[in-house]
Amino acid sequence: MIFKAHSDVLRITILTACALSCSSAFARPEATDSAVREADSQSHIEANSTPARSPETDERLKRADAHLDNGRQFYFQGNLAGAHREFDAAVDTLLAAPDSLPDHRRIERRLDEICDLIYRFDVEKLGAGRTDEGEVAFDKAPIDEISHMTFPVDQSIASKLKGELNQTASGIPLELSDPVLSYVHFYSSDRGRAILLAGLRRSGRYRPMIQRILAEEGVPEELIYLAQAESGFLPRALSNKHAVGMWQFIAETGSTYDLVHTAAFDERLDPEKATRGAARFLKHLYERYGDWYLAMAAYNCGAGAVDRAVERTGYADYWELLKRHALPRETAGYVPIILAMTIMAKNPQDYGLESIDLDVPVEYDSLQLSASTNLNLIADATMQPLSVIRDLNPSLLKMVAPAGFQIHVPKGSADTAQAALESVPAVNRTAWRLHHVESGDTLEAIARTYHSSTDRITAANQALSSLNAGNTLLIPVVYHEEVQPSRSKFRSARSRHAKMSITSGKASVARRGTHIAASRRVSAPPITPRRSGLRSTAFVR
Repeated sequence: MIFKAHSDVLRITILTACALSCSSAFARPEATDSAVREADSQSHIEANSTPARSPETDERLKRADAHLDNGRQFYFQGNLAGAHREFDAAVDTLLAAPDSLPDHRRIERRLDEICDLIYRFDVEKLGAGRTDEGEVAFDKAPIDEISHMTFPVDQSIASKLKGELNQTASGIPLELSDPVLSYVHFYSSDRGRAILLAGLRRSGRYRPMIQRILAEEGVPEELIYLAQAESGFLPRALSNKHAVGMWQFIAETGSTYDLVHTAAFDERLDPEKATRGAARFLKHLYERYGDWYLAMAAYNCGAGAVDRAVERTGYADYWELLKRHALPRETAGYVPIILAMTIMAKNPQDYGLESIDLDVPVEYDSLQLSASTNLNLIADATMQPLSVIRDLNPSLLKMVAPAGFQIHVPKGSADTAQAALESVPAVNRTAWRLHHVESGDTLEAIARTYHSSTDRITAANQALSSLNAGNTLLIPVVYHEEVQPSRSKFRSARSRHAKMSITSGKASVARRGTHIAASRRVSAPPITPRRSGLRSTAFVR
């Protein structure tokens, strides 16, 4: 359910907060002189995501999080007035922060996260007892859109780029060529810049993890931009050649690098496991060719295609193979795309990239499931919206995670989630739910919500003598997997980036990173009632 009388006020609070947050997030100072840069300018982007910490900001964030936790507890206890009050207090605590704080961006980011979470609760509680569509939604891989295209070369930037490269440290060679110049030109245009910025912002979610794994596997950290070129850091990116995930593995290569693909899950979509596989694959290709350009080309079109190109021409040099049109058309643009991104990201002052507000790193705890478990039950156990659980587990293809699966849950919630799951009999975790009783609930209404019966709910909760706000009920329901064949579909831009706007002067908000639209359609539930057991007269107080 939503906040009833409070929902309109809540939405106004969310919209206003996000308007203030987003409007200031796009402001950036003028670029500094390109001659003033550090040896490795990639640190500029990272530095903007971790500014100096001030005690006042720390204290405000701590207070806001305490209010948010209190509000969530009140919400699941059925105290909607208390939840509304605490959610408002969390938002107000951050809105009241002085703009002069040196790390005000931390306030803005947390404000956006809190608004998003409240909004998810508000929308998704409309679907208690229901679930998202059974079909898997994929994002279009960005590489498909531009790798086959050509762009003009701006020779006026060639001398500037040469100067930049003389001062740029890199673990892979950064060479200038017309294809590289053309993509630098493209990513400096309005359309290209939008693609580049979206990927760089999203990289904040996975950058620490990727850098750690690349270092552990002994490959250059600049290969992170291969993932940006391939997928824009979208875990569920799908190419027109059926490569999937952040690192765009096809099924055969994924299995070679221990990425398991079953009907229930696909580890090519798991950001951490896929990063490990990609690092090992790239390392193997480098050992084969002794050249990072050929290794990246082989990553794109396959080692066989590169081997044949080298054999036909007699040149084991990427640029020579390009001149002789020996590589597939999309591979001809592949390495230049990665090099252009790397050069621009390492020289952020020259391209207006020095103040990017990176997304907050994804953090989670992991639980090994001892029994097959429905994601709705995991959401109930963690007291989180279902979309939060799905976002943390992009590799899951079904609503039921199989036994033995390492499920990711919000950081800090593992112990309570484990205890809550263990309260449900293992054989029933594919379907049963946990209901947090709200004020005014009746057993009959709860049974209707979950398509169960009052008799079955009473039998499953024999230790409970009365129904009070704050109780947690076991809800026996039956799960039926959809019989139609699962088919992949592309997620629309609207569902990837839910847009909300307010008309106050010229204010307009586009909330980035949200996967929920206000008009979201809730699909038919996967649970079915036992009609013969339903009663209409059972009430518990």
